[in-house]
Amino acid sequence: MADQHSTTTSGTATALTATALEQFKSQVRGALLGPDDADYDSARSIHNGMIDRRPALIVRCAGVADVIAAVTFARTHNLLVAVRGGGHGVPGFAVCDGGLMIDLSRMTSVRVDPVARTARAEGGCTWGDFDHETQAFGLATTGGIARPTGIAGLTLGGGHGYLMRTYGLACDNLLSVDVVTADGQLLTASATAHADLFWAVRGGGGNFGVVTAFEYQLYPISQLVGGLLIYPITHAHAVFRFYRDFTRTAPEALGSLCNLATLPDGTPAVVVLLAYNGSVEGGERLLRPLRECAPLLADQVGPLPYMALQSIVENFNPPGLRNYWKSNYLRDLSDAAIDVLVDHYTTVPAPHTHVVIEHLGGAVSRVGADATAVDHRDALYNFLIVGMWTDRAMDAKVIGWVRELWGALQPSRPAACMSITRRSTMSGGFKRPIVPPSIRGWRAVKATYDPTNLFRLNQNILPAG
Repeated sequence: MADQHSTTTSGTATALTATALEQFKSQVRGALLGPDDADYDSARSIHNGMIDRRPALIVRCAGVADVIAAVTFARTHNLLVAVRGGGHGVPGFAVCDGGLMIDLSRMTSVRVDPVARTARAEGGCTWGDFDHETQAFGLATTGGIARPTGIAGLTLGGGHGYLMRTYGLACDNLLSVDVVTADGQLLTASATAHADLFWAVRGGGGNFGVVTAFEYQLYPISQLVGGLLIYPITHAHAVFRFYRDFTRTAPEALGSLCNLATLPDGTPAVVVLLAYNGSVEGGERLLRPLRECAPLLADQVGPLPYMALQSIVENFNPPGLRNYWKSNYLRDLSDAAIDVLVDHYTTVPAPHTHVVIEHLGGAVSRVGADATAVDHRDALYNFLIVGMWTDRAMDAKVIGWVRELWGALQPSRPAACMSITRRSTMSGGFKRPIVPPSIRGWRAVKATYDPTNLFRLNQNILPAG
């Protein structure tokens, strides 16, 4: 390889000699790509079409040894580092300009122990990869609502999903993680080893190292009662109010989202997405009031495999579009919040842009506030505003619309929420509030495992001191 110009952690330019690059290349089993390589452009492309950055080097890691070599090379040469998992990467932290991109997306091995009901998955897996292996044994864990989502970003940010009201967040089902820290060491963190690191990564994102493997607890899951109920937008206020009242007493076996979206034919609608983990007869009885609360444009709810349920959202979130997302928790889904959501959606500037209300509670709220680094477990709902559009000329308009709606919903947020926000790395992570105790705890762990802040391309936590 020829000499390369690159960017340091301080933002200054530096030169990497051909000798140093060839030595680095000899230490990795995967591909080491530069701007002149044929696969470079595809390797730097992610789900969000707004992100167009050009790393000096991309390491497509084939295993943990490649990750260790990449982290060591970056630390030795003081390079800016970006880490890519396997999923959406909507915030864009997975790619950097001028630095070293550590790409785990080819590390997709999953090993299931059907007797212990556990699975160990590499950090480049998507939930589609993971579920494909676990469902062979009729097992699953809380894992997002879409197959292309990366397990790493979702889990490190907490991890919502259809099963969370029964089994907790994705991070609540972690048994251990393998982490390559800034000094190039591979550590296994769990409740009994490096417990401080294990606490921090469950909610703290990619601040503390490169997580190369996740070990999860699994549960028997095969067929559910689920799918879509689609209502006319003219009944949006009534449907949202009924959904709020319905979910206040819904069993923990029911996971659900209530959305404002535009259908493929251009029709704006209310779309309720349901997943009931119980008998078909019980599901039909439970969901009958939702079917009858307003006229339906379509009823697509019935028995379906778990992986079919996980595939539904992909139709609303195609790759390559321009994306800008904001999210927060809600104390409750008040009449005032419903009015803000529905009325603002009448001015939606792009048809792919949609708004999601996600029902929380259940097992999510039973985990102690200090057990993980995830805050606001007592919130009943989460809202997500997904700005998606095709034309660069629409950037300011759509981003402004998302920010305006997010701001209008702030009076409904939990009282402890602050203006400081964080987003999980390596996935289409959702913005969520941080409270000071979490910041202090994270900063102390950061000082132990990444004192120079090598892993800074994220919603960054500065080391204590």
